Amino acid sequence: MGLFWRRKSGDEFVRLGLNEPVARKESETAAVASKLEKPTDAPELVPSTSGGGPTPTPIPVESKPEVERVRLVAQPEHVPAIREKPVPSRSPFATSVLGLNLSIEELQAQEAALEQEFSARFRRAVSATRESLSERLDTVFAGRKQIDDELLDQLEEALIAADIGVPTTLEVLETVRRGIARKQINDLDALKNAIKTELLTILRSSERQGVASETTVPDSVAPYVMMIVGVNGVGKTTTIGKLAQRIKAEGNDVLICAADTFRAAASDQLAIWAERTGVPLIQQKQGTDPAAVLFDSLKAAKARGSEVLIVDTAGRLHNKSNLMAELEKMKRVAGREVEGAPHETLLVVDAVTGQNGLEQARQFLKVAGVTGIVLTKLDGTAKGGIAVAIAKELSLPIRYAGIGEKVDDLVVFDPEQYVNGLFG
Repeated sequence: MGLFWRRKSGDEFVRLGLNEPVARKESETAAVASKLEKPTDAPELVPSTSGGGPTPTPIPVESKPEVERVRLVAQPEHVPAIREKPVPSRSPFATSVLGLNLSIEELQAQEAALEQEFSARFRRAVSATRESLSERLDTVFAGRKQIDDELLDQLEEALIAADIGVPTTLEVLETVRRGIARKQINDLDALKNAIKTELLTILRSSERQGVASETTVPDSVAPYVMMIVGVNGVGKTTTIGKLAQRIKAEGNDVLICAADTFRAAASDQLAIWAERTGVPLIQQKQGTDPAAVLFDSLKAAKARGSEVLIVDTAGRLHNKSNLMAELEKMKRVAGREVEGAPHETLLVVDAVTGQNGLEQARQFLKVAGVTGIVLTKLDGTAKGGIAVAIAKELSLPIRYAGIGEKVDDLVVFDPEQYVNGLFG
C-alpha cells in the first residue's frame, strides 16, 4: 500500500509507525517531539477582521511541559478561532517516529513490514464478506464437475447476495459465458479466476475518472483542498479525523475546516477529533455561512503554510437545491483562493447500508461533483461486494476504506488486495 499520502517526494517524508507500540525511551520521545512540535512561544494565528487573512499575534504561554494545554484564541463571534491542542506522547492517538537515524535499507524494511501488516488487516476486514461469498460458492460448486446453466444461475444469486449488484453481476456472468463458449473456461478453478479477473478489471477501470491519486496535483499548489461530503451517520466526521491523522503522520501540516454549520454537533465532534489528533480546527458558530468559514480556513492554511485542508460539509439531502447552491458557492470560494480547489470531493459511503448507500451516492453525484469514494465500516458487513457495485455504477475510484475503529484503521483502497481478500 505504500505511503498513505504521497504528494511529497520520498526524501521529504518524516515516516511514522502508526501501529508501533509506544515503548521508546523518554529521551528519544522528547528528542523527536522537539523536532516536530512548534515552539510554544511561536505566534498564534488569529483570523483578521480586515479581510486580509490571518495575522500572527503573539500569545504568551507558560512553559509547563508536564501540563496539557489548549490554546483557543478568543475572537468576536463572527470570526472563527484556530483551536490547537498538542497530543501527549502517551496518548493512544500519538504516533512514533521511524527512521530519523536509519539507513535507506532499514527504512525500506520497516515500510515493507508496515505494508504487510496493513495488508493483513485489510484481508481481515473483508473476512465477513469472504466467508459469506465462499460459503455460497462452495454450495454452488459442491459435487459439480462441469459448468452448466444451473451452476451459473446459482452463481448469479451468490454474487447478488454479496451486494455486487444486479447490473454488475450480469455483466460479469456475460463475460464468463463468452469464455465458456470459447472453451477458455472449462473447469471450476478457471471459472473462479475469471470472476476475480472481471471484478478487478471493474475496480481498476473506475480509476480512469475522478481523482485516483493526490499526485495529480503539483507540489507547488498548496494547500491541497479535500472536501468531504455524505449523509449524516455514515462516518463522515470519523473519516475526517482519521484522514487528518494519517496525512499528518506522513509529515504534512494539516488543517480542518468545520463548514457544516447547519448541525451544531458536527463542530463539536470535529473538535474532539482535532484535540485527539493535534490537528488545528477552524470552526464558527451555528448558522454561519459555510463559504465564509471555508474562506477563513483557506486564508489560515496559506498563512501557516499548511499542505492540506480538509473541509467538512453539511450532511443532508432533504433539500437538494439548497445543498447544491451551498456546495457550488464553497467551490467558487475555494477556486478563487487556491488553484484548482477543491482538488478532491470525497463521498463517504457506509458499506453496511449496501444498495441504499449506493442510492445515496447517486444523489450526491448530482449535486456535489464527487471525485472519489471513502467506503467506511467495510469490516462490519457480509455484503462488502458493494465496493464493486459502486465502482461499476458510479465510475469513480474508491480512494480509502475504513476497516476498524482505531485512528489508523483507514487505509488506501487496493483493488487487487480487495479481490484477493474476497476469494483468498
